[in-house]
Amino acid sequence: MLSKRVIACLDVRDGKLAKSVKFVDTKDIGDPVQKAREYYEDGLDELVFYDITASSDKRRIMLDVVERVAEQVFIPLSVGGGVRSVADATDLRLAGAEKINVNSAAVQRPELISECAEAIGNQNVVLSMDVLRVAVSAQIPSGYEIVINGGRKPMGIDALWWAREGERLGAGELVVNSIDADGTREGYELNLTSRISKAVRIPVIASGGAGLPEHLYDVLTDGAADAALVASMVHYGDHRISGLKQYLHGRGVKVRMSW
Repeated sequence: MLSKRVIACLDVRDGKLAKSVKFVDTKDIGDPVQKAREYYEDGLDELVFYDITASSDKRRIMLDVVERVAEQVFIPLSVGGGVRSVADATDLRLAGAEKINVNSAAVQRPELISECAEAIGNQNVVLSMDVLRVAVSAQIPSGYEIVINGGRKPMGIDALWWAREGERLGAGELVVNSIDADGTREGYELNLTSRISKAVRIPVIASGGAGLPEHLYDVLTDGAADAALVASMVHYGDHRISGLKQYLHGRGVKVRMSW
């Protein structure tokens, strides 16, 4: 059995670490480079970096910040925000990213997934999905809708369908971010994560809602996720990466222990 991963997410706005609740009320909370180093030294498995306003501002990602983060960590670095082309993906790889995340641009032009997968390999292409719970309808039979541009624009696309389509087009991994749970620290959206994990064969990273070590255990077991993404609970100093992994190990979840 493969080890489950603990992944920290750095949401970056104007070069500063930021955090929001349900994608609104965003506040600057620190230095992303300093946090990246801190988490790496504490046993983090992987780091995700999102330039959260690149898509909505219609600009390219801040490569200088990516480069500074990449210089501080020697674990997989996954970067997203404003990736619209193979050229953008290539620039990120040259800046130090191992994986690139596509989101809004891929929803609007799905062939971007295939183009990037062909250019840099399926295993290096991650499809990030921002998902909002809505009423079940003929258009959204799962009750979960894809939203783009930092949660600003509902797309009328069913999340389960999009997960399967992303896999078909060549994504090697999915990040499933629940807007409803984002920043609440009340637990992951287990139903959403479980349904998508069972619908695809590629790894699924659960995102949105982590507040307690128990939440990670729940989503890695009942939620069937391959990895748990954390943000607020470590950014504000309530928990450490090492403590989370020790807790999971103690409850029988296979994780990479580096001490």
